[in-house]
Amino acid sequence: MKQTIIIVLTIIPFLGFSQNQLFIPDTLSGSSIDLNLQNAQVEFYPGFTTNTIGYNQDILGKTLILEKGNEITFNVTNNLTESTTLHWHGLHVSAKNDGGPHTVIEAGQTWSPSFTVLDNAATYWYHPHLHEHTEEQVTRGAAGFIIVKDNEESQLELPRTYGIDDFPIVIQSRAFDTNKQLMWDTASDDVLMCNGTLDAYLDVPAQVIRLRLLNGSTERVYNLGFQANISFYQIASDGGLLNAPVSLTRLKLAPGERAEILLDLSVQQGQSFNLMSFASELSSGIYGATNPSAMPMGSIAGYSSNQLNGSDFSILQLNVEAPTTNPVSTIPSLLISNQPYLESDINTTRSLLFQPVQMGPNGMLNGPFEINGEVFDMEVINYEIPLNNTEIWELTNMTAISHPFHIHDVQFYILDINGNPPPASMQGKKDVVLVPPMFGTIRFITKFEDFADEDTPYMYHCHMLSHEDEGMMGQFIVFDKTTSIDEQGKESVSIYPNPASHIIRLHGLTPSTIELFNASGQLLERRESTNDYEEFNMAKYATGLYLFNIKNSEFNHTYKVVKK
Repeated sequence: MKQTIIIVLTIIPFLGFSQNQLFIPDTLSGSSIDLNLQNAQVEFYPGFTTNTIGYNQDILGKTLILEKGNEITFNVTNNLTESTTLHWHGLHVSAKNDGGPHTVIEAGQTWSPSFTVLDNAATYWYHPHLHEHTEEQVTRGAAGFIIVKDNEESQLELPRTYGIDDFPIVIQSRAFDTNKQLMWDTASDDVLMCNGTLDAYLDVPAQVIRLRLLNGSTERVYNLGFQANISFYQIASDGGLLNAPVSLTRLKLAPGERAEILLDLSVQQGQSFNLMSFASELSSGIYGATNPSAMPMGSIAGYSSNQLNGSDFSILQLNVEAPTTNPVSTIPSLLISNQPYLESDINTTRSLLFQPVQMGPNGMLNGPFEINGEVFDMEVINYEIPLNNTEIWELTNMTAISHPFHIHDVQFYILDINGNPPPASMQGKKDVVLVPPMFGTIRFITKFEDFADEDTPYMYHCHMLSHEDEGMMGQFIVFDKTTSIDEQGKESVSIYPNPASHIIRLHGLTPSTIELFNASGQLLERRESTNDYEEFNMAKYATGLYLFNIKNSEFNHTYKVVKK
């Protein structure tokens, strides 16, 4: 499993030589963590100060170290003069703790979510999710790593000494104006940063090291690899470890995606080589390829003049130094045993269609884009999902550009990509997947468990942040349903949501008499139903306890519901 490195000295001359030591953020841990989003300035270029924002530092944020099963409280203070939110990307938390666009932190205010860490060991991240301003705030510097640890991962012989043999690497392309201020909503993102560092280098030990890779760019896809096609081993995707390490020479990483890789440098002491993006190998229809459109027509303003597009370029220079004491020197053969959900257990299949708002070459490539014929509306709930539903989501992309799709609340397993099984490196838990253009289809399976809230929604959206801000996003609630069980142990009637503020829905009816009573026994409504499904509008009734009595030839049941 050891590799011999052949050094190539002149791959992309215009990027020059790495000269700035990679910034490794400090860590925060414990049962209570304070995060302060603040304005700052950074001198990326001599003689210029660039306005930035960051959490507890000038740009980006401290790395949060969390333990699965532990209770955690965050105190997130917004020291900006504008609103923000804070989303825990990839973490399985309740909707009220998720930090989506409905959970706004006003200027000068503090938000204090508390939750139990339920996620497997993996690399996650945090960033704002303010509607129509996500791209701007992330571009200015608001993002940070989350590392979750658990007992299963701790039993494996893996590098895990932070900043010594285990390194967080966030890759971002950025655009600067003539005054060296950051720009967004532009295709001029021709400056490459690692951990907020330009022209970065990292000194690493001659042993097995772990790189936690995060694509934190707003739009760009990277085709990662090393000089001389050195092999590396992917051990984790977005939501946790794979079943076994997967040997690769290329790793495509879309915005929002994470991957953990191992690199065996045991015999490379004294050598230097680069982590690269081989963008010349990206197929058309991907942002970062020579042609971002899968159609022969259409263009993005400023795209063709961006020197990163379609080129092979350096991301980070690695300088191999002496090994540490007691180094990890082998690649494990097995990791964990993932247990994907079974298609035979699904309750629902949902189909999502990505389309431009306006047809034509320009709209097919530049957008704005919509999902199922709708752009995002804060007041519209697109899906109501019963708690514990196992579902297949089928994503079909009718546009000319690939879209990285992200869903909040859950991790999923990819079933197929354009009808084909996913490669081994994509068979673990995921929360972002790049959907190919022009009839490209992805199917994934997931389960909505643990959290129900009819008032606060979760999001699903394209993680190209300009697309998200323009409305390529939807939202769903997860609700808990009240279900009766017949004598054979089968579900008969479901009543949901409960509690409810407006509409209560009854499913699984046979021809029945339905009576609605208040807590005093007064009959409020009586309905003879021949349908499988009925709705009752509770908005006209006062807050309190109500009773549904359902009678037919097979049963006579009374259900308690709460009107909020």
